[in-house]
Amino acid sequence: MIKLVNLERSYPLKSGPFYALRRITFDIAEGDFLSIMGPSGSGKSTLLHVLGLHDSDWKGEYHLLGHAVHKLDRKQRLDLQRNHLGFVFQSYHLLDDLTVYENLEIPLSYRNVPRMEREGIICDMLDRFSIVGKRDLFPGQLSGGQQQLIAIARALIAKPAVILADEPTGNLHSDQAREIMELFKKLNQENGVTIVQVTHSKENASYGNRVIRLADGWMVD
Repeated sequence: MIKLVNLERSYPLKSGPFYALRRITFDIAEGDFLSIMGPSGSGKSTLLHVLGLHDSDWKGEYHLLGHAVHKLDRKQRLDLQRNHLGFVFQSYHLLDDLTVYENLEIPLSYRNVPRMEREGIICDMLDRFSIVGKRDLFPGQLSGGQQQLIAIARALIAKPAVILADEPTGNLHSDQAREIMELFKKLNQENGVTIVQVTHSKENASYGNRVIRLADGWMVD
């Protein structure tokens, strides 16, 4: 599903280039639940942003679902991102001036799903996550755990091939964090959703089936 070959990301400094990622090479198979771990500054979030096609200023090879991303132009990469990737962030990234229903509608509008069809998809997702009663509320009216639940529902609603999660429980207390990780595990094991998460937490990493560790931009054992 994903293949990286000698991927590198550097930033120009007066003293010379600073490498945030060095010669990163690995594969991700369909149905994997991969955790990327490492200390602050190790390159974890940088790698996730490259995988998520938020960052295009890198070198090396990146293959996603049979597409050679390194050979695609900006529009082609954006189409690939919108059609195949879902994102869950530590800070939720919900739009405060939109209701839960409207937040869930955004990924479907990006993919040009007709309005009448959107309504059925959103209602099914609200029911699946037991949040029907929250549909007309705004993010500021929800708890942190509820907001993250909405963020996960939004990431899944357009049925992406891969979910990319950046410290998805970082702003939650332990019970909420456990609930979110159990949900990820269920989505992976029962629904076959491929998940890549960045985490500092060994407990969170234990929910997956693979771990990649980074230090100073390098993959380490």
